[in-house]
Amino acid sequence: MFYKTTLLKGIIIFILAVFITAGVTFFSLGLLEKSTPTSRSGQQLVTKKAPSFTGVDLYGNSVSLDDYDKNNVVILNFWASWCPPCREETPGMERIWKKYENDGVLLIGINVQDSLEDAESYVDEFKITFPIILDMDGSTSIDYGVTGLPVSFLLNSEGRIIDRWVGAISERQLENWILSR
Repeated sequence: MFYKTTLLKGIIIFILAVFITAGVTFFSLGLLEKSTPTSRSGQQLVTKKAPSFTGVDLYGNSVSLDDYDKNNVVILNFWASWCPPCREETPGMERIWKKYENDGVLLIGINVQDSLEDAESYVDEFKITFPIILDMDGSTSIDYGVTGLPVSFLLNSEGRIIDRWVGAISERQLENWILSR
């Protein structure tokens, strides 16, 4: 009798251990497969036509993505003045802009929900000369699926999004994008 009770307890403990191990394993694998919402910013748009947008630039002029020459490769960069990685990438963006602005490359900065004063101050601080569009209501960010900043998109001459970068993009990566077109 003692042997049967001990055997039964052993079997129950073994079965529980198997279930617990399996549960922990499946849970862990599930977590490994997940990505953060920020890392998925704009992911669903890669290979698709870029959403058209109309915004206002720093001077109050209405600007649309459709206004730009279709022969250009376009880099859209979503940023905000309060964003540390945005501050990290901006000097390199300006250098790339100055290097390639006459070579069929268009860099457009899309300021996300800053006040006009904060956006202007940022542009002055970094001496930005590429076009800046204000996304005061966040609608362009929503259309592009932006859930964190900064995010950059590379559009080909047909207006399709062919790549995206989440986080501060390096000057080298920007140049690689341009040279690979």
